[in-house]
Amino acid sequence: MDHKVASALQFIRRRLSGDYEIDEFGFDSELNENVLLPLLRPLYERWFRVEMFGMEHVPDTGPALVVGNHSGTLPIDGVMLQVGLHDDHPAHRNLRLLGADLVYQVPVLAHLARKSGHTLACQADASRLLAQDQLVGVFPEGFKGVGKPFSERYRLQRFGRGGFVATALRAQVPIIPCAIVGAEEIYPKIADLKPLARLLGFPYFPVTPTWPLFGLLGLVPLPSKWMITFGEPIRTDEYDPAQADDHMTVFNLTDQVRETIQNMLYDLLRQRGPAFLRA
Repeated sequence: MDHKVASALQFIRRRLSGDYEIDEFGFDSELNENVLLPLLRPLYERWFRVEMFGMEHVPDTGPALVVGNHSGTLPIDGVMLQVGLHDDHPAHRNLRLLGADLVYQVPVLAHLARKSGHTLACQADASRLLAQDQLVGVFPEGFKGVGKPFSERYRLQRFGRGGFVATALRAQVPIIPCAIVGAEEIYPKIADLKPLARLLGFPYFPVTPTWPLFGLLGLVPLPSKWMITFGEPIRTDEYDPAQADDHMTVFNLTDQVRETIQNMLYDLLRQRGPAFLRA
């Protein structure tokens, strides 16, 4: 206990004196390690009871692009993936997530996202991170995936124009498919108040069985059982980097990644069984 108190006091002293480092993207590894991840860990371990599989496919060092399905009405899946890779991977890797523009238009959220290692979902930032041997995460479905209705759960939406594939080809880094089961059930979206969404500048304004009927209480996510798995890396170093500008190559690889993740989702759903069965 004395050691924990001493460590906490040292942490506070360093923060007050400014004796800590952040990288060019705003990532504050000390704050992430000592404050942000511990706040998320109870959700990961006790509420969602997340199980991780296929960690052997995520390299201990060096750059790679983790590509996952996106869902859940609110994008909690990204931060759960981040906790899992930090806590359960043998090398405790920090996942540098690429976020949508909207994230960085919300003052407090933008600040926390940067501090936890996230950055804007653009090719320039992704390329710079990969050049620094970082593990980068992307959700190609974007808001189409996270905001889809509950009736379409676990059906992948379009993967955009394949920008993530072009980035991986130019950087010659592996693409690691990732399937996340459990996020679809935390806020089952049964309707979308589109006029209100347009008024507020949101991509959608969800109605769930608990929101907005129960107010702030309705924002508590349902305790679904989560399982996350990583597939075998898809190599890009077998291609010429110039093929990043070849639309057919990019399309074929994008389709391969999407199909791989979809099949992984089906397998993981069968393995999980009922969404709310307590383990």
